[in-house]
Amino acid sequence: MNMSKHRDKIWTREEAIALAKAHRDSLTDEEDAALTKAAMDDPDTILAGVLTKRRPGRPVADTPKIPVSIRLSPDVLDHYRSSGRGWQGRIDEALRKSMQLETQDERPDAVTSRKKRA
Repeated sequence: MNMSKHRDKIWTREEAIALAKAHRDSLTDEEDAALTKAAMDDPDTILAGVLTKRRPGRPVADTPKIPVSIRLSPDVLDHYRSSGRGWQGRIDEALRKSMQLETQDERPDAVTSRKKRA
């Protein structure tokens, strides 16, 4: 159990959190805004670093991918999954190559025979 000393009283972690929440709830919006601004302007505050830095992990992509659900034949899915991690990216790359070949060919019969979707 974590303990915190405040004004000659020892508080448990739960008591300290309850006290902080009670104080937070007693603030007006103007007081809260003033305290937040003061904390963000202070270079020594921990909040300045926490709120302005991104969490570690994968970098944000310039063109993020869109999650979709598609139905694939079991043999196609098994083929890509059997090659290990990154199988979804390999399917994406195969579809991209197919798309590029299709646009390079510029076959009018292929373009007109497809159903156009909105």
